[in-house]
Amino acid sequence: MELTLSPNFERKWPSLYEALQMGQVNQTRFEQTMVRYAPHPFDGERLVLAVDATNIERPFSTTSADRGWLYKHNLPNCDKPVTVGWQFSTVVVVPAQTSSHTYIVSNRRIKTSQTPAEVASQQLSELRPYFAERPLNLGDRYYPTKAFIQNSSKDYDLLLRLKSNRVFYRKVVRDEQKRGRGAPAKHGARFQCNDPNTHGLPQRVWVGTDENGHKLVVSAWTELHLREAPELALSIIRIQREAASGKTHDPLESWYVWSGQTELDLTQVWSYYKRRYSIEHGYRFDKQDLLWEKPRLRYPSQFELWTAIVSLVHDELQIAQGLGLEVLRPWENSQRKPSPQQIRRGLSGIIVQLGSPAKASKVRGNGKGRAVGTKVRPATRYKVVKKGFSTSNLTNIRC
Repeated sequence: MELTLSPNFERKWPSLYEALQMGQVNQTRFEQTMVRYAPHPFDGERLVLAVDATNIERPFSTTSADRGWLYKHNLPNCDKPVTVGWQFSTVVVVPAQTSSHTYIVSNRRIKTSQTPAEVASQQLSELRPYFAERPLNLGDRYYPTKAFIQNSSKDYDLLLRLKSNRVFYRKVVRDEQKRGRGAPAKHGARFQCNDPNTHGLPQRVWVGTDENGHKLVVSAWTELHLREAPELALSIIRIQREAASGKTHDPLESWYVWSGQTELDLTQVWSYYKRRYSIEHGYRFDKQDLLWEKPRLRYPSQFELWTAIVSLVHDELQIAQGLGLEVLRPWENSQRKPSPQQIRRGLSGIIVQLGSPAKASKVRGNGKGRAVGTKVRPATRYKVVKKGFSTSNLTNIRC
């Protein structure tokens, strides 16, 4: 790694990997500290969080435990768009304008025995006591499940994207309820997002324009529920965008579910949800510039500790935004808000001024090597975990 080549790094390279193997982080105190320095919204605005999951690819790391088969996005020429590795769930504070200036408050590994929605629900539940106000949380299509909405809607307002084939139900109209034998009906008329025949008239409609002047039509249907959770009162929202390309990643029509203490102002639905895309830019910065994926770490616990370090550095760069530390290349635009990468170039100056609370490291020197007669056994090999069915039919994946 680049750090080991620095003249300020006195120890030799084995020490760095040894530290990642033996180090420990108190997750509760770590996240509490991260929240303490999170950016506060301006007066009149609310705190907006976003949650998402990302892959850390480890397709050939047969000695690493708990790797799973993961869906890999944006591979149009791939026979089967899957990969092998670990997955992490991240909760961030998103900026008002889409950019990589996110602030991480929690970043945890999703075990193969868990789902992204389960881990995200746990993260949000444990983070809630640290927020003074009730936040708004944005999420993609992983998250509109019964368990996630039931657990998280107690403490958060939720705006979550839906798959277009999702089905909901209206309240039962008692006058039309079937009389006779059997239990009373629990569900009313069916509502399927991609079936206009089931929609009926929306309760609320707003017609306006987006930030580029293109037409937006936002419609909302209220008092709907999931089949497995009749007690949940949800609002289903449809956004129709005139300027969309109609492709999978940019549909003309998109669907969302809202669960909150009050009805969401339809004029804010698009402006709120598009802020979620900042988390994708943040992931790209972490992987490309902060080298999140690069270390060759065998154990999941090592990579979790490295993830905590990367998250801390990511947040330090956000805190340093207003210090004027950015260093721009001659070809970069000085009129735009500085990017985290530009701020990172100038951060070394302030780090030298601040110093370190740690004692000066001692030169480790050369190791003595293994004792005579030591037998090194091969590392344990682990099978890739595939949820739901055998992996025998996925052994010859070509991408």
